[in-house]
Amino acid sequence: LNLAMELTERGVLERYGVELIGADAEAIATAEDRDRFKRAMQEIGLAVPASGIARTLDEAVTVSEEVGLPVIVRPAYIMGGKGAGIAATPEEFRRMAAAGLDASPIAEILIERSVAGWKEYELEVMRDRVDNCVVVCSIENLDPMGVHTGDSITVAPAQTLSDVEYQAMRDAAFACIRRVGVETGGSNVQFALDPATGEMVVIEMNPRVSRSSALASKATGFPIAKIAARLAVGYTLDEITNDITGVTPASFEPTIDYVVTKVPRWAFEKFPGYPGVLGTQMQSVGEAMAIGRTFPESLQKALRSLEHGRAGLNADPAESALDALTDDELLARAALASPDRPFQLEAALRRGISVERLHEATAVDPWFLDQILRIVEQRATLVTTGLQAMTRPAWRRAKRLGFADAQLAWLWGAEETRVRSSRLAAGVAPTYKTVDTCSAEFEAHTPYHYSTWEDEDEVGPGRRPKVVILGSGPNRIGQGIEFDYCCVHASFALRDAGFETVMVNCNPETVSTDYDTSDRLYFEPLTAEDVLAVLDAEAASGELVGVIVSLGGQTPLKLAGLVPPELVLGTSPDSIDLAEDRERWSGLCERLGIPQPPGGVASTVEDALAVVGRIDYPALVRPSYVLGGRAMSIVYDDAGLVAAMAELATFGSPGGAGAGSLGREGGLSSERPVLIDRFLEDAVEVDVDAVRDVAGEVLIGAVMEHVEEAGVHSGDSACAIPPPTLSAAVVQTIEGHTRA
Repeated sequence: LNLAMELTERGVLERYGVELIGADAEAIATAEDRDRFKRAMQEIGLAVPASGIARTLDEAVTVSEEVGLPVIVRPAYIMGGKGAGIAATPEEFRRMAAAGLDASPIAEILIERSVAGWKEYELEVMRDRVDNCVVVCSIENLDPMGVHTGDSITVAPAQTLSDVEYQAMRDAAFACIRRVGVETGGSNVQFALDPATGEMVVIEMNPRVSRSSALASKATGFPIAKIAARLAVGYTLDEITNDITGVTPASFEPTIDYVVTKVPRWAFEKFPGYPGVLGTQMQSVGEAMAIGRTFPESLQKALRSLEHGRAGLNADPAESALDALTDDELLARAALASPDRPFQLEAALRRGISVERLHEATAVDPWFLDQILRIVEQRATLVTTGLQAMTRPAWRRAKRLGFADAQLAWLWGAEETRVRSSRLAAGVAPTYKTVDTCSAEFEAHTPYHYSTWEDEDEVGPGRRPKVVILGSGPNRIGQGIEFDYCCVHASFALRDAGFETVMVNCNPETVSTDYDTSDRLYFEPLTAEDVLAVLDAEAASGELVGVIVSLGGQTPLKLAGLVPPELVLGTSPDSIDLAEDRERWSGLCERLGIPQPPGGVASTVEDALAVVGRIDYPALVRPSYVLGGRAMSIVYDDAGLVAAMAELATFGSPGGAGAGSLGREGGLSSERPVLIDRFLEDAVEVDVDAVRDVAGEVLIGAVMEHVEEAGVHSGDSACAIPPPTLSAAVVQTIEGHTRA
């Protein structure tokens, strides 16, 4: 949008006769310029928070005095909440106003009355050239206003709106898109609702596809960007056929008979000491989405999709940190928006703190708290019942509220494999429903599935041999869209080779979770329980050739040893372990005669100090089964080494009952020692990419030389192909070691 406006203002588009379609320059300016948007909304009778525009710090101070503190500062023409913030004191305000003016490309900020604590909603709206408008999806934030929507747990469809409130919001969204002037395409309109009075105000509108558009597309099966592109070139909504049903037009608003929950993924573990408090500036780096028949089910599935060591909403080893807090400490923490808030809410309800008191402290709507209370009450019943006394109805009640086998294993002090076998013996397995945009009113022709615990299964028989591809899960630092690219192209290649492709992933931001990328899509968490259930369903509906685990990054690799070995295609689980396990890898290099820095393995601080006593500092400490340098460190003295080992002792997949579900990430134990070797200062680092076929032929794609010296992670270093400073002999040696 910013580039389009700059090209318009410079006259470039006019000079070359280029037309902006969808949203023109006038519409973009009306939506993105805070003052123009405010006046436009007032013209059509829509309420907006009391506010004023400022272009200098002095003007900002004057406006803040007129509006009254607390206020929210919103820079113009920005995304992700950059430069935004809530100010409650004059000092805070001056600092935030200065930052906002600096962040805005046109040095303009909106200063508006803070509606922090109100409920936040979004509507995804589309309009065509003959003024047909549809709401694709309503989205509700679990966190109240004051937390950027990209950092909030969001739920679709909206759960706490009355029909009257929803219809008023729908009418307001249509009026908004018409007044702003988005003639064709999609827009995202955000509202705040005062839970005490019912007052509704328009917060902002994005005249474009947004982060929420991608979520809405995956939540409903309605491809917003694809349809927006067709609308922009002149189609009308009634002329575009719904791909999923094949009979309904895009002018039919999607209806859904399930609940979708999105939970953001943060990377605060990469920044020790960072407070991790959420606010108006987006801080998450990815997100996971889950679908269930109930909100508790989809919430717990989404939380275990994040791959941060949690099996669901507590009921795992990590909850002990919350159990150690007093009631007042727990409430104080829950009052601050943070990644741990949902776990704090459950812990508070579990110890008897009332929904009313928790709502007063957090401003989270009582409906959501009541739903979490259902999880708490079911947990208490499960603990009382015990594994031996579980009946088929009891299993189904627990599963319909989202409890994973790993959580149940932890509650009962049993092995996860035993819980799984007991559940299957009781005849309780997930069924798969279809995302069809129409609540089963019409037949769906695209197999886009999610698991739940009902009677009827909607997975149809396969027509060709099937290959399952495990995706990469939520984006994070060190694991992003590059792995999704690999999974998508694998799907295309396998389809061309005559196989039926089956994708399993839980990331709404990716191409792999488009319903038409693979022959079948399962929007499921990438845990052992969920993946094994998909494999069982696919094996029951046709010929299952195998599973590809090597293209989705670290996520599927950690599951390789939990999948039946005869189903793993490509690199075997043992070979994966040989490369990922630091001790085995070091032994392999030694047997092959490949030089490596002096070092050793350690599973205790004493072992580590002994290794360093032989090799000296600086030393590089590396755990197994990690990506992006997670929990790796360069240490220069004993104190640094002790601290690194202490961190490793608390990092990684939890042991005991939950370990089977979450794979083999990091950690520190006799089964998972760390490698400590001499760090080579001022060394040149090189990456090599190679593939090997079944006949043993190796193709080396590239030898890449890092610009930064060794010690800077490859994901943070620039690189050059071919290597500019390495001699031909050195490159030949590197290629020889790679082939070995």
